[in-house]
Amino acid sequence: MTGGPPPAVHRIVDTAPATRWEDAFLSGNGEAGIMVYGRPHAERIIVNHHRFVLPNGTRNARPPELAALLPRVRELILAGRRTEASRLLAGDGVLRWTQSFHPGFALTIDAVAPGPIDGYRRRTEFGTGEVVVEWAGGRRRSFVSRADALVVTHLDAGACEVGVTGELPGRPESVRYTVAAYRRGDLVFLRVRGRYPDAGGAYGFEGLTLLRGDVAVVGDRVVVRGPALLMTVLDRPDTPPWRTGELEERLAAHAGGDYESLLARHVALHGRAYRRVSLDLAVPAAQRDLPVGELIAAQNADPGTLQPALLERLFHAGRYLLLSSSGVLPPRLTGLWLGSWDAAWAGDFTTDANLNLQLAGANVAALPEVVAAHANLVRGQVDDWRRNARAIYGARGLLAPSRTDGEHGHLFHLHEDWPFAAWLPGAHWLLHPLHEHHLVTGAPLGEVAGWLVEVADFFADVLTVTDEAGTVVLVPSYSAETGPYDERGRAVHVAVNATMDIAAARHALRTAAEVSGVDRWAGLRRRLPAYRVDGRGALAEWAWPDYHGDDEHRHVSHLYPVWPLDEIDPDDTPELARAAHRALSLRGDENLSAHGSLHRALAAARLHDGALTAANLRKILGNDMFFRSLMSAHNPGLVTYNADAAHALPAVLIESLVQSRPGLLRLLPAPLAGLDAGVLRGVACRGRVGVEELSWAPGRVRARLLSPVAQRLRVRSPYGERDVDLVAATPVEVAFGAPEQRPAAGPG
Repeated sequence: MTGGPPPAVHRIVDTAPATRWEDAFLSGNGEAGIMVYGRPHAERIIVNHHRFVLPNGTRNARPPELAALLPRVRELILAGRRTEASRLLAGDGVLRWTQSFHPGFALTIDAVAPGPIDGYRRRTEFGTGEVVVEWAGGRRRSFVSRADALVVTHLDAGACEVGVTGELPGRPESVRYTVAAYRRGDLVFLRVRGRYPDAGGAYGFEGLTLLRGDVAVVGDRVVVRGPALLMTVLDRPDTPPWRTGELEERLAAHAGGDYESLLARHVALHGRAYRRVSLDLAVPAAQRDLPVGELIAAQNADPGTLQPALLERLFHAGRYLLLSSSGVLPPRLTGLWLGSWDAAWAGDFTTDANLNLQLAGANVAALPEVVAAHANLVRGQVDDWRRNARAIYGARGLLAPSRTDGEHGHLFHLHEDWPFAAWLPGAHWLLHPLHEHHLVTGAPLGEVAGWLVEVADFFADVLTVTDEAGTVVLVPSYSAETGPYDERGRAVHVAVNATMDIAAARHALRTAAEVSGVDRWAGLRRRLPAYRVDGRGALAEWAWPDYHGDDEHRHVSHLYPVWPLDEIDPDDTPELARAAHRALSLRGDENLSAHGSLHRALAAARLHDGALTAANLRKILGNDMFFRSLMSAHNPGLVTYNADAAHALPAVLIESLVQSRPGLLRLLPAPLAGLDAGVLRGVACRGRVGVEELSWAPGRVRARLLSPVAQRLRVRSPYGERDVDLVAATPVEVAFGAPEQRPAAGPG
């Protein structure tokens, strides 16, 4: 990031230890993650892994066979008997949950002879992925290697005892731990095994740590005298036996390495990805140097004002955490980190908003590694999505579940009050980042093209003709996670023509024609229901007469054509944009959930309303929703550890500053009050345009653009617009507004 902001924005520093796991500093390689917390002389490193999920009997769950019931379900819904239809769609009525994500274990580091603590600091270095704890008498450094799949820790804090424990909050008694310390030849190991209950899932999990230095086995712990290097590997066998020997061999292969060389190998991958993008909000150096606790305290003291110093840091922290939690899989509800066994909503991948919002910045924030991780999830489950479509609708194509633990993609989480069998657009939303990656980079779609066609075929099969005129409707249909009121004023979720479904179907049928080169869906596309504007002038949540729902609900699924689709926008569809804006303005906040506020903020930015974008950001920044690691909470007052806000916030800031579609680039479409000047570097835009640098100040904006191909681009700004001809691989500058004021030349 040549010419970027100073190093202070690429780290967080705290002068107080983390006394609870929620404030632990974080590192990860997209497969394993660590949480470093505790007192200087009694530190804990909680070790997580994306595949650590607790068997609960649903690993082999399959979608219910409901296809034969669909004619009756549709008949009931169209007759207004939606409650009866909900019961039929609920299958056996048992709400089954995914296997819950859980922490693995904790490495314990306890001083033998604790001394005084002077100058204590702990920090997370975003550019290297290191968590460092240091004081006048010692230092500990840790990271999770993206190159070598190792958790690496260097100790240099005097004599200490290193152990391992499974005693983490909420551990179920059905999970049995064993620990051991032993010597194998010249190598000393710490081992922990967690044995799962026999409930139709994996057999258990294992962690093995190699300790190098002046170390000695004492019982089930290792005494360390002087500097030492710890390297940990993880395993989760599906069936016995344990594979300890293989883990020992993996660690032995790195026995000759040192911390610095291992770190360099990791940084070559992690650092390259992290450094692609930066944001400079012209924050004074004194504010940039504040410890993270003071940054948060300053925001909490003035909740009605966005604090640029914290916002700038959250931008970089969000990209760091998103990258660090993405690899073998994309981020879970908690990213890749958890310190207790009571994960809300099973700590899974919730796909009717949460995962999708976390991925909002994957492409524009130049993190193809995150998109690749998401592709891993989809690739591993697409056969299950086909099985869902056949079992529930007797249809071709893809029907994605509303949640998955990463083990499979079968749809079984349904109930009369949660009719996810009726949620049709899941596969479309989950494929959107993969299609967007193609629009941003020009990379071939490959297998994604076939999946997009299958989504169109699914909609073609489930659209229902209701009369001789050929009118088509989407029924059953579900606007997650709410429904129109019945005659008693109670929300009944199963309905007709959810606006999100119409938008997904419209986009899917058009996109399939584009990627396949054959438009066999054109006639059907023309017969899709139109969006409905209600009597208040607002885009309705359902395009069906006499439907009225909960205007306070946390989800805003009916704004799907605004974000992420960009089908409704102020330039090309001004009347629908006004209706969408009216709908967004009328929507309340229910419980101020993070995903609700961020979804509203992204939609507001697409509607070019910076004030409304900022208002939704303030709901998060002004309600104490960030822990000291800058991981976020799901609700105000630090309630429920959750990655939605942390990961989605960089996308909101980017969308307020630059938006794109092929052939069009918008500069400052939704500027935020109080962020009057700054520089954004390195973002990637749809249409294969990179914004090498975007700088703005009152009355002017300037951008340096780069495209790998020659193209003409329309560039719009608050101060004018023009066509710009881009030459392949040649930077082009474009400026609008008042001329930039440059300092006068000095003497001689």
